[in-house]
Amino acid sequence: MLTFEHLKTQVSEGAVDTVLVCMVDMQGRLMGKRFHAGHFVAGAWEETHCCNYLLATDLEMGTPDGYASTSWERGYGDYVMKPDLDTLRPVPWLEGTVMVMCDVLDHHTHDEVPHSPRAILKKQVNRLKVMGYDAMTATELEFFLFEKSFDQIRKEGFRDLEPISGYNEDYHILQTTKEEHVMRPIRNHLWNAGIPVENSKGEAETGQEELNIKYAQAMDTAEYHSIAKNAVKEIAWQHGHAATFLPKWHHDKVGSSSHVHQSLWSDGKPAFYDASDELGMSALMKSYMAGLLKYAGDYTYFMAPYINSYKRFMKGTFAPTRIIWSVDNRTAGFRLCGDGTKAVRVECRIPGSDMNPYLAMAGMLAAGIAGIEEGLELQPPTKGDVYQGETGMIPGNLRAARDALHGSAMLRAAMGDEVVDHYTRAAEVEIEEFERVVTDWEVARGFERA
Repeated sequence: MLTFEHLKTQVSEGAVDTVLVCMVDMQGRLMGKRFHAGHFVAGAWEETHCCNYLLATDLEMGTPDGYASTSWERGYGDYVMKPDLDTLRPVPWLEGTVMVMCDVLDHHTHDEVPHSPRAILKKQVNRLKVMGYDAMTATELEFFLFEKSFDQIRKEGFRDLEPISGYNEDYHILQTTKEEHVMRPIRNHLWNAGIPVENSKGEAETGQEELNIKYAQAMDTAEYHSIAKNAVKEIAWQHGHAATFLPKWHHDKVGSSSHVHQSLWSDGKPAFYDASDELGMSALMKSYMAGLLKYAGDYTYFMAPYINSYKRFMKGTFAPTRIIWSVDNRTAGFRLCGDGTKAVRVECRIPGSDMNPYLAMAGMLAAGIAGIEEGLELQPPTKGDVYQGETGMIPGNLRAARDALHGSAMLRAAMGDEVVDHYTRAAEVEIEEFERVVTDWEVARGFERA
């Protein structure tokens, strides 16, 4: 990490000439500007501006209607991007470059924009702080590497995609050695950027990778995740390859997830741990987990925000289908890890690799807080293959998740009507865009036979 004073020294010495001034959009992507470092340290560090459509677009940067915050009618004005100088860090994979993350503020009031992902997570983190707790989280990033580059794949119409390996490489040392020209710089560059990478490994499919980063405060974890995801794509591109975080790029391949580990701490100690409990779970943890389960449908949209997200939820693929918890069981939506130890925590296995970490974690924290406030009781864990049974199901498609989000009294109380309505509209836009497109599958299936 960098201090502002250190940055000024680096700029004066010519070691740094570019500052990436970044915000996170609804999709979890880094958006912003490249400043000449001399101009940044002279005054631009205080604030800059961006078009307010950056928090009201789809993946294609289209400008759909229906958002209360901005529109063609209202003229698409400005937001303020306020650099958080505590987030200054080097970007070692880009020459002479550093990065800073920004809060997004209203141009007139300088209040945080409520539907900014950073503001949404910060609100839930602060609710917990008032209760005396720190939210500690970690995310696992899964993605696929491909033989060809982004440009090659795009020009060929995203057809005949070839992963970087030819077989399931889960924990495979030989195959991952062949990929070290990409994965080694990813690990090392992120480490040198102040992101505490633990390891990478092959995942359970051809060309699939997993990157693990040490647990941290929730706001830091979201930042680590967003920067790492961007870095993976940039470093893969630098080496002539493509990386995708699409949860399900082929129907015959398993999907990519982004499991989220979470616990609450108090006064520097794990508040989820109780040595007297059979599984080491405190009463606080049980109520928190009961909240995660009760409201899982409400916040599923934040964990699975696209049409494609729901193609991943299939029996027998290690992706969950049911709202259920179990002890160290990878078929469950919620898995108890570290039972009987101070490291006891819950791993939510529902989120896909396409999640926005700020939104997903905010939804989980809000549900956990509700569980605590309502004094919910946790039902006993389920054993065995939890793809079977009669428990509640994770919403099976984006429309169902949209409806659950829109109707969530819990999230409206926790986040505000403006936030829920804004992201409800984002879900609707994705559905509308998909429904107007004729797919290759439809044409091939019905061209002659319909």
